[in-house]
Amino acid sequence: MIQVLREILVCGVCEGPGQTHLLLSYFLAGTLHKPSIKAEPSSMVSSRSAVIIWCHGTLVAEKCVLHEEGSQKPWGTQTPEKPENKAKFSIPSVTQQHGGQYRCYCYSSAGWSERSDTLEIVVTGIYYYNKPSVTALPSPVVTSGGNMTLKCVSQDEYNKLILTKDDQKFLSSQNSQYIHSIMQYQALFSIDHVTPDHRGTFRCYGYYKQTPHWWSVPSDDPLDILITGEGQTDSLCPSLSVKPNSTVHSGDNVTLLCQSTFKVDTFILSKEGAAHQPQRLKSKSEASEFQAEFSMSAVTSDLSGTYRCYGSRDSSHYLLSHASDPVELTVSVTSVTSLSTTADSEIQDHTVENLIRMGFAVMILIVLGILVIEDWGSQRRAQRAAEK
Repeated sequence: MIQVLREILVCGVCEGPGQTHLLLSYFLAGTLHKPSIKAEPSSMVSSRSAVIIWCHGTLVAEKCVLHEEGSQKPWGTQTPEKPENKAKFSIPSVTQQHGGQYRCYCYSSAGWSERSDTLEIVVTGIYYYNKPSVTALPSPVVTSGGNMTLKCVSQDEYNKLILTKDDQKFLSSQNSQYIHSIMQYQALFSIDHVTPDHRGTFRCYGYYKQTPHWWSVPSDDPLDILITGEGQTDSLCPSLSVKPNSTVHSGDNVTLLCQSTFKVDTFILSKEGAAHQPQRLKSKSEASEFQAEFSMSAVTSDLSGTYRCYGSRDSSHYLLSHASDPVELTVSVTSVTSLSTTADSEIQDHTVENLIRMGFAVMILIVLGILVIEDWGSQRRAQRAAEK
């Protein structure tokens, strides 16, 4: 109560002839119900964008005050708007100075309300040179009840790395650690017993401990976590096949075909152990079946592995069906090796042939040289004999 009175005296909204009356009414009437506080569209605001802070007081509230923690003066005072009796505090262009913790309280002739819960405003995009990245281990496709780890990585030496889900703080920030093998900083976020509530879009940010309300730009590619074997997709069980064959040569073209006799809006193709996002394709109806073809051109050995297919519906696209039976794709490099060996062999054969030809040519030149020298010697001897 003393703290509330101190804020009343500091904020200055009670100064004037009615101050004593308001203070007395506070003691006589007691505190009103505390208002609620909310940021729109989000408490995470990118730099230079707009945000509105709403303070929702009781129906009898006449004024509402917004206060930032650490400040000696109120941020502002507004009259609540009818009929919901919400006070609107607008920030048309957010800057670094707007990051912080806010509370609001309202008053009327009946007295002062309690303070609201704390609203934390975070300004993102303050540091924008290098974007962090986020990946899922072992995969962004996880079975309900399973475990997974989300890894945030950054080239910058942020003290803290934090994970968000659907633009809201998801887990407490972690201290970053320097990993020599990748020459980057990272933090690991473990999620045990995954449930459908964990589905959504995840991003990673970095910040320095001295300025916890100033965050970096978000990770470059948002990560969608997909939960399998849940909800209305339980009855779906797609099948997966490979054309032309599950064993192909490097450089060949391959198509993985997902099919289902049940209605599927989107097919998802996932590679076991891959931390990156699985591929998605809208399904097409063919001969009373739903299907999608995932084409891969000029395949390499990196694409070898175990693949599974899932189905989803637009009404719950983060919830997937049970997985299809796994299909093993093997990309052989034998043909490339054989071609290389054959080419080397041909080069060697040509080299030997050329050396033989050159040897014969040298021998012929030597013989011709000998014959020329002998002929020249014979002529010299004949000439000397004639002179005598």
